[in-house]
Amino acid sequence: MAEVTREPALGLRERKKQRTRATLIDAAVELCERQGFERTTVDQIAAIADVSPRTFSRYFATKDAVAVALVDEVLGGTAVQLARQPLDISHFEALRRAYVAMAKASMLASAGELSDDRLMCIGRIIVSSPTLRQNALEYRPHALNIELAKRMGTGVDDHRVKLMSAVWGSILMTALIHNLGDGALDWTRVSIDDIVARLEATYAEFTDLADDVRQPV
Repeated sequence: MAEVTREPALGLRERKKQRTRATLIDAAVELCERQGFERTTVDQIAAIADVSPRTFSRYFATKDAVAVALVDEVLGGTAVQLARQPLDISHFEALRRAYVAMAKASMLASAGELSDDRLMCIGRIIVSSPTLRQNALEYRPHALNIELAKRMGTGVDDHRVKLMSAVWGSILMTALIHNLGDGALDWTRVSIDDIVARLEATYAEFTDLADDVRQPV
């Protein structure tokens, strides 16, 4: 009997941990949207989530770790889309299609999935903070890079994967900053379609530059 009752109890504890983690992330989003990432503290996040700072530290080592969790929401969804891309297109084109598909899917998201509001919120928070911009560009073996390495037939530590990730990250950040980095911008008038259009334009500019690189001197 003890073994029968122990498994459901473990499941309940795990679900409670997941809810607490999600609550902390949501609290961080709320505060960062309201007052900016730099001005938001761990104590404030814990207070909004109605937990102690010690409880916060069980889930996230630092405030930056919460931001990484936000970025990973986007990367996880994009990795799913990247896995669906055909192998007969370039890796950059596959990344472009994957990000566009992820963004479009957010507009049709069901409850519990990454919504367009959430995606826009994450974008605003990232570009509003130089610290988060840098963190977003730093190489990590996250879901998208793992899928990219798989597509390239290599491991996540391969320098070619790191190079692809760095170049694509710069393309993406340039597109985001163009739309969201202007302090005079009316945030309510920016949509997912605007972001997708800017990403497409930035990618087109990149491919033009890449063609120039390939031209013989």
